[in-house]
Amino acid sequence: MQKPPLILVLASPRGFCAGVVRAIEIVEKALQKYGPPVYVRHEIVHNRFVVASLEAKGAIFVEQLADVPNGVPTIFSAHGVPKWVPAEARERELLYLDATCPLVSKVHREAERHFREGRKIILIGHAGHPEVEGTMGQLPDGAIVLIQSTEDAESLAVDTPDRLAYITQTTLSVDDTADIVATLRRRFPAIRGPKQEDICYATTNRQQAVKAIAANCDALLVVGAPNSSNSARLVEVAIKAGCRQAMLVQRGFDVDWQTLQDVSRLGVTAGASAPEILVEEVIEACRERFEVTIKEVRVTSEDVQFKLPRELAHAATRA
Repeated sequence: MQKPPLILVLASPRGFCAGVVRAIEIVEKALQKYGPPVYVRHEIVHNRFVVASLEAKGAIFVEQLADVPNGVPTIFSAHGVPKWVPAEARERELLYLDATCPLVSKVHREAERHFREGRKIILIGHAGHPEVEGTMGQLPDGAIVLIQSTEDAESLAVDTPDRLAYITQTTLSVDDTADIVATLRRRFPAIRGPKQEDICYATTNRQQAVKAIAANCDALLVVGAPNSSNSARLVEVAIKAGCRQAMLVQRGFDVDWQTLQDVSRLGVTAGASAPEILVEEVIEACRERFEVTIKEVRVTSEDVQFKLPRELAHAATRA
């Protein structure tokens, strides 16, 4: 039987960002330099395929520092950690490497500056996300208040409305966050914000790329993990931008083909922690069922790179 035609519209940029590339490289270079096992506190990035690949090379992932034996190298994930985590590592004399994304570290420094200057800090983010826990853990309890929605911003009560600042999680919906910030600015005109937006360049670019294709696609697949904040936001952005259906898939074999029977234009993108090999896997799965024509829509190019920790500079040179 002749395969039905399908136009695959690839959003670009998509997939790995500079912070994810750096975090993965830190684990790989640590394994080269120190040999396995290397322990990693929390998933280095939110993608099971990436985690499994690193496990195969000798990385061991744990949720708490207490699960790390003495005498082995330890890495903190790209999402950042509360200050008590490196403090505990130093107390135990563990060799540790911090893979926190530099753009997350920037938010941490903003929070510390506002705290030094006597401001109450409002963090816009998702409760329970590791990045939020890491950011709130930079300062004493009560210094940062978490809000998640415009409703939270409307009901927020503060003692010092003239001494406020806001920061945000780096992987939020750009549009939703703008609405929350607008509410905060309306209610608290003196509130301070970041000089440059906290939502990272990669999150912004991937959302813009989805907006560029969503309305012209019958459906859109976001390659990413269920616990990936930036991937989940891409699904939401696609629907708000006019795509009839958008769904998150982890692998090519996860696609629900029943829902795509009448689709002639299928958008595909990937969250910032999803490797391109998984996008290629989805494309191949489409080719098994359709006569595929690929069109790529690029909204911008990315050339951001982040340096590795000094401890791994020589390992990177030898590799």
